[in-house]
Amino acid sequence: MPDRRSVLLGGLALALRPAWGWAQTPADQDIAAILKERVDVGRDTLGLVAAFLDGDRRSVTVYGQSDPANNRALDADTVFEIGSITKVFTALLFADMVLRGEVAPDDPAAKYLPDSVKVPDFEGAPITLLDLATYTSGLPRMPSNFAPKDPNNPYIDYTADRLYDYLSNHKLGFKPGKHYEYANLGFGLLGHILERCAGRSYEELVVSRICAPLGMDDTRITLSSSMQQRLARGHNAGLTPVANWDFSALAGAGALRSTANDLMKFLRTCMNPADEPIAAALKMTLSERRPRAKERDVALGWFVASRFGDELVWKDGGTGGYATFIGYSTKTRRNCILLSNAAAYGANTALATHLINTAYPLPKLRREVPIDPQILATYVGRYELTPDFVLTVRADGGRLFIQATKQLEYEVFAESERNFFYRVVDAQITFDPSDNGVSRSLTLHQNGRDRPGRRVP
Repeated sequence: MPDRRSVLLGGLALALRPAWGWAQTPADQDIAAILKERVDVGRDTLGLVAAFLDGDRRSVTVYGQSDPANNRALDADTVFEIGSITKVFTALLFADMVLRGEVAPDDPAAKYLPDSVKVPDFEGAPITLLDLATYTSGLPRMPSNFAPKDPNNPYIDYTADRLYDYLSNHKLGFKPGKHYEYANLGFGLLGHILERCAGRSYEELVVSRICAPLGMDDTRITLSSSMQQRLARGHNAGLTPVANWDFSALAGAGALRSTANDLMKFLRTCMNPADEPIAAALKMTLSERRPRAKERDVALGWFVASRFGDELVWKDGGTGGYATFIGYSTKTRRNCILLSNAAAYGANTALATHLINTAYPLPKLRREVPIDPQILATYVGRYELTPDFVLTVRADGGRLFIQATKQLEYEVFAESERNFFYRVVDAQITFDPSDNGVSRSLTLHQNGRDRPGRRVP
């Protein structure tokens, strides 16, 4: 969502084809070749659906397999969990409710929660609804009492009572509105507040106010029988099949499922909102910008990147078995929807931004190689990068897993005896040569930085 989360399925033929029956242009051929390479060589995923709009023309290219029980081929009606793209819908729902006078941007979150809930503030400054919608509430990415009974379906048992308990006992470390932090908790809380305010479930609100007006019949939380039959099977980064995710109190952070066809309807409206009933709300989602990082801002739900003389409005998403992207250039009008049925989040987002603007580099094509389990055993241990950030390395036969402090465990994949890469994010690990049967240090390579870590007891 991105909280980033593998096998082999024999006997299914891979398909390389543009949907809709149109003749391929050279650009289509390039896209098809890239998708083929990511599936067959990079092993980032088992299947990809790439969709584009060019005026009234829709172009869809697919490659790979959806792997449902009925062996249904991938197409523009294949259903994917879209994860954190849900946040854009939550932000749009919030904007719509503001324009209807049902809530106000500066309303404190506490206004819409039970009196028994003590929502934290910072030196008297409350968390507002706009702070929640712009990733600047001061709340952390995830609540500290998030402890799923089933890690394969981690959000299902995070109830409103647990959310209220967390808020009542949390102390803000930042003033609301001033500090960006990715916000599964914040958008989950915002969606919960909106449904309490409206007296209707989050799904009912999204369907009635966004999906129905736009004719999006395949964007839902609860799968219809037809959607269930068209659901691509999700896989983790190692390409092992995994369970679908269900949400309770934090639905506004990542609960929606959708298709390329539905997301093209949504994208067309986002790019040309003038004639749509929800046009004013869409414009509002981009009217407020707050800084995220150099050359990057956040709007309401959306990310906005200003690089290479261009401006990209986009949002990615992911669950335990899917990686998704939707975005467009405000200058060239080039756009992309990219849906994957495996949790290779970083590669999926990097590929999609490249398909919008080729100045964004393609993700490096990394090839996994087998490593002797005895060598992997020399890497097992705890490595301290800072006193508060430790990487715990575990081997399981010929596989290696790493868990960072306060994060989930993820598999890393060997591209040489000492060099490993994540599929869930663009990050790599280099182990120093073993000394008497153990590696004494490693280096984490991420975001242009090399961060060494020494082995600790």
